[in-house]
Amino acid sequence: MSTKTRVSLLFMTVCFIWGTTWLAMALAVATIPPIIATGIRFAVAAPLIILLARVKGVTIWFPRDKGLEFILISLFYFAIPFTLMIFGEQYISSGLASIIFANMPVAVLVLSVLLHRQRVAIHQLVGLIIALGSLVTIIGNQMSVSSNGSLIGVVALVVAVCMHALVYTNVQSRCEGIHVLTYNALPCLMASVLLIITGYFMEAPDISNFSALSLSAVIYLGSVAGIGGIMAYFQLNKLASPFQASICFLIFPMIALFLDSVYYGRMLSHESMVLTVFLLLGVLLTKLPEGSFRNIISFKRS
Repeated sequence: MSTKTRVSLLFMTVCFIWGTTWLAMALAVATIPPIIATGIRFAVAAPLIILLARVKGVTIWFPRDKGLEFILISLFYFAIPFTLMIFGEQYISSGLASIIFANMPVAVLVLSVLLHRQRVAIHQLVGLIIALGSLVTIIGNQMSVSSNGSLIGVVALVVAVCMHALVYTNVQSRCEGIHVLTYNALPCLMASVLLIITGYFMEAPDISNFSALSLSAVIYLGSVAGIGGIMAYFQLNKLASPFQASICFLIFPMIALFLDSVYYGRMLSHESMVLTVFLLLGVLLTKLPEGSFRNIISFKRS
């Protein structure tokens, strides 16, 4: 199989998994409390990741000097933000949740500038402004036609995005060289234990109320999204450029919006759909490498 074909298949796989994840979270939280649902999700994912690491001969143990990073990843990359995502979907549509999360590259860029004084090209700054302006307008439009509780869902998703971006910009650089399976295995297991214990006392779940559909959705999140999504995106990043891989952030919200409209019959307003296109174009601009436009202009002149 050629590299181009592998990249195409990996790209489609990542977009499909990320796009379906949002509907799965909505189905899961329909009858399972969010903390317990996320805990079960990671309880399904962690043994599979550990098994895969063993098969591939990858250690699951973090280096001894990375104890703080292990705790931060367990709490602020897995336990809290993933719980906030599924919690938020009790109040907003899965389509809107996916649009908010698609702004992850924007959040990473903002934090990189504020915390690490990263240089920003003009087109990246323009993309940032377009993406944030479009997102704020979309949220305002959707909240005006939704229940008052939608603000809770929006805040939960925004906080989750910020946490992920913060871990990405501060912890990943210190974990360079750690295999993706190591990065996910024990933090995922730790998150599952913490969440199941916390959920047991805070949510007092009644297992008899869990529907088969919700349980199936949680298992899908833990197995397909937990393993397939991680490994497919990891392999995609190895074979494609970071910019090419980041285009997934433009596609998966479209899949999530489509599934939300088919299953729940929920549609964004016409204005919000148009703004979504601008938002994704803004995200695309933030991911374009510095000098891209200069290269394009130079090519045209030559």
